[in-house]
Amino acid sequence: MASDVDTADGETVILNCIDSDGSKLDGDHEEIVISTAEVSQWDLTSLSHRPIIKIKANRQRLIQQSSYFHGLLSGSFSESCFDSISIHWDVESLLSMLRFIFGCSMDITSENFLPLYEASLFFGVDKLLLVCQSWLEYVTSEVSIWPPQLCLEDLVHIWDYGRENAIDFIPQLTGYLARNFIWMASCDSFHNVPFELLLSCVKQPCLTVDSEKHLCDAILLWLAANTNPSDRLSSTGDARPEILTEIRTSLLSLPFAAGKRRCPFFSKFAERSVVAICSLAASRTFILADILGGGDCNQLRIHLTEYTKILDLSGCPQINLPLLLLNMLPSSNNLDKLLMKKLNQLSLKLEHHMDISRISWETFPVLTFEAVQVVDVSNCPMLHLEAAIEFFSKSFPSLTTLKAAYILTFKTMKLYQLLQRCPLLSDIDLTVDSTPVIPAKVSVISSFPAVMLQISTSPNDEIRPDVPAFHFSRQLSNITKLILEGRTDFYDSDLQNIAECCPSLCCINLNACTSITDSGISILVLKCVELHSIFACDTSFGHNCVLSLCRNISRLDAVAMKMADNTNSLAYKLQILHIGGCKGINETSLLELISQTQRIRSLCLRETQLVDNCLYKFSGSSLEMLDVSDTKVSCHAVGHVVRGNPLLKCLIARGCRHLLQEENDILGNSPVLYYELGKSCNLEEISLGWGFSFFSLEALRPAIKMLRTFIVGLGGSLGKDGLKLVPTFCPWLETLILYFQVVSDSVVRNILETLKNLQVLALCYCFGEISSLIFQSSAPRLRKLKLERVSTQMTNDDLLILSRNCMNLTELSLVGCKRLNSESQDTISNGWPGLISLHLEDCGEVTAQGVTSLMNCQALEDLLLRHNGLGIDRNFIIRAASRMPLLRKVAVDVCDAKDGDFDLPDFPDRNFLHIVKIARCNLKRRTLGSTKSGTCTTPVHAETLILTWDSRKLSRTVVKERL
Repeated sequence: MASDVDTADGETVILNCIDSDGSKLDGDHEEIVISTAEVSQWDLTSLSHRPIIKIKANRQRLIQQSSYFHGLLSGSFSESCFDSISIHWDVESLLSMLRFIFGCSMDITSENFLPLYEASLFFGVDKLLLVCQSWLEYVTSEVSIWPPQLCLEDLVHIWDYGRENAIDFIPQLTGYLARNFIWMASCDSFHNVPFELLLSCVKQPCLTVDSEKHLCDAILLWLAANTNPSDRLSSTGDARPEILTEIRTSLLSLPFAAGKRRCPFFSKFAERSVVAICSLAASRTFILADILGGGDCNQLRIHLTEYTKILDLSGCPQINLPLLLLNMLPSSNNLDKLLMKKLNQLSLKLEHHMDISRISWETFPVLTFEAVQVVDVSNCPMLHLEAAIEFFSKSFPSLTTLKAAYILTFKTMKLYQLLQRCPLLSDIDLTVDSTPVIPAKVSVISSFPAVMLQISTSPNDEIRPDVPAFHFSRQLSNITKLILEGRTDFYDSDLQNIAECCPSLCCINLNACTSITDSGISILVLKCVELHSIFACDTSFGHNCVLSLCRNISRLDAVAMKMADNTNSLAYKLQILHIGGCKGINETSLLELISQTQRIRSLCLRETQLVDNCLYKFSGSSLEMLDVSDTKVSCHAVGHVVRGNPLLKCLIARGCRHLLQEENDILGNSPVLYYELGKSCNLEEISLGWGFSFFSLEALRPAIKMLRTFIVGLGGSLGKDGLKLVPTFCPWLETLILYFQVVSDSVVRNILETLKNLQVLALCYCFGEISSLIFQSSAPRLRKLKLERVSTQMTNDDLLILSRNCMNLTELSLVGCKRLNSESQDTISNGWPGLISLHLEDCGEVTAQGVTSLMNCQALEDLLLRHNGLGIDRNFIIRAASRMPLLRKVAVDVCDAKDGDFDLPDFPDRNFLHIVKIARCNLKRRTLGSTKSGTCTTPVHAETLILTWDSRKLSRTVVKERL
């Protein structure tokens, strides 16, 4: 045999490879012999499990490529004369190294890097060592592909090895992890990162995070996972405060900072953070010297680096234009006096509403951040967005997505300026809260002339007429998605301008844009032929829009709509159509529209004139979401749609009285609809009411195994037995909302204790009183809780227990808890300092002594206080707006006004307020026959005054409804 000749000639040596892992020696001892002459055919997967392998290898090749074998086989060692030598090493890494020595390519990963590096270092294979070093240098370089194809656990092992052996790739790893901190924090093994490595990453100048909130949250999660004395934190001594000081607390979002005031690691930092944020937000002018004392600017420096792709400043009322500009200027610990003066002057000019076209932006030497693609400044009420656009266009040339929701000061007439300044923008979100004055939903008693916003000008400013909304040029926008939800300052002329300059528009959201008309929307539909997603709920969307959608887009004549082939209509190409609440569409138009939406994936037709015939005409098979709530459809019609759409994941059908079935329409005990759902669908969300019962739940069981949201409304009757089965049938539930259902302590406790992923729980107007026992169930993941008319016996002590067991709530609604008093304000503000929504109605004497401690819930965005005790000050609304920088919605009742009324805020003192609702009641005598002991009266709702602000005006409307 050739191998025998080689051995005899001294050209071949047999390597007895014995795995260093002793546990493998207990396995299969069958001897296996392989040769480097067939190295390309080695099966490493099967060979690596062998405890002992004999390898016939070329002696000279080993001597040439490895300093270890050079010394062993050609030196003065006795082994140099042997035909066989033994090597105790990890078999897999040794075989991989030998493959490399004998000419095979090497595929290095984070998993095998360290074994290969150790092997090449020990055996002195310099070429492999260089390959390993080059690989690590590349994957940790700035140009490597993201997301990383690396394992954090492996990188930690590499870092540990480098530190223990004083190898110089430590800076590479810390720099890489700092640049990819968001990825590192999202890994399951993040809590196993050594404290020294984490601290080193946080201190890196190249640390890249989407926001300060992400950095803080990651650090707190790590600390929470490493508080056990046996963990690594025990050896860090006083290092914990050191890493917390690296968080720039003045730049945290207010809801996040406020919510962390109960965090044991961070309570003092959070308290200082809230004070600093509110102080900055309350400052009408940005005087940098006053804020910093003329000192270090680093605490106001956003982590904005050349690697930043997403800049998330949402929920930061302290962010204004000068502060944002500070982060776009060249970094230095101290700004020169001239630049500081310019920043302060800019703040004063914006405060006086100076026309930004008169500001010389060139005087600010802003840096360019090429990587930034997404900017989120939602809920930043102090940011002058119109002026910020000037800097976004200079500093973020690659910007494609701008989220600026809930910024009322941005005038929609400036939208085209945004499109011109940032030509790569494809996605814009300008959402505001939807007005409660939806014409189809309210009965208007009276309305008042709109009060226009008065823009103050300095004596030296030239007064100019209003500039038209758009100035057209040949440059067209790349916008594909535009969200204008709730914008009442948006008109038909604005829609027409969008249609002219945004030919690539694919998705438009006009929900609750009540100032636009059917004709205005139809013009947009006609001109934007790429549209495939339309959100137009609670608008004037009507007959003209249907005509535009159903018209053949290649023929704009009257014959087009009558053509047999509708595959060229925009309706046929629609993927999303949400027109809920649009009363202007009759049955005929709706039938024509639905018959052509064959590719639709999401369809919302709630509160329309939808009937069975329309659904029977639907021939699509790609539907994933269907909302037919509050319509006249029957079980059979909805079942027809379900039968042809097995991909359906969301069905919303509350308020459909026709879903009640006759006995002869039932298969067994389960209606047709639920039988079809159970047979073919895998639902993630379902909302039902009339006709839904225990038997319906049984029929649905196969379809709701992965259900995330479950809503049962009026007309549904699951009963206690059905509710007890919900956690078993739907173990992954995150949202459970029940209206008018029969509940009990055992049912609710079972829900709280069993559904570990539950984040939203609402029990509204349910039958059966629940006692204090349910408040003893721990639900740390619960974020939203509504207890409306189900817990009338709740006391202050019960509320305190609830705050301890559901400590992470951000939204709380209590209605009808009549035993609560003013002490509950302390419980709420101390127990849930991070609340963003609080509704208290008919809750005893909570406000009988005024609103005091609730003012400490400084992150509130939505506050409702009604019938909680006569004691609220006249200036409450204005005071709340000044103390709560993010407060957008306030609802009160004159019954609680200590002085019989409330002061109404004007433009200057409304701060961030968007909607104020003031209900008024009449007193009605309650009698049983004649009463001799005097009259007994009860308040009965009379009307609601609604004030809404937008970028242009204040609107005042009185409606009958209690909103």
